Amino acid sequence: MKKKLPELKTDEEAEAFVEQADLTEYDLSCFKRVRFEFLPKSAKVNLRIPEPLLAAVKEQAKREGMSYQKYIRHVLELSLLPRSHPQARG
Repeated sequence: MKKKLPELKTDEEAEAFVEQADLTEYDLSCFKRVRFEFLPKSAKVNLRIPEPLLAAVKEQAKREGMSYQKYIRHVLELSLLPRSHPQARG
């Protein structure tokens, strides 16, 4: 059985833990991928879509743990990445 991760309260504690620990000994199954958005959102898009499509987008966004606007942006970005890019594989 793998070890449970300790509760780390500061960035400094987390950095020290990662420097010293063998992470293969810990259960990391609860982790999920996160994406950081660095570019400012400087343009707006107004798009009319059928209500059932919007409902499906909102439901999928909820499953992915993000707002539906962020989910739409994410899907657009993925559709434009080269297939060999690691992000394109999800």
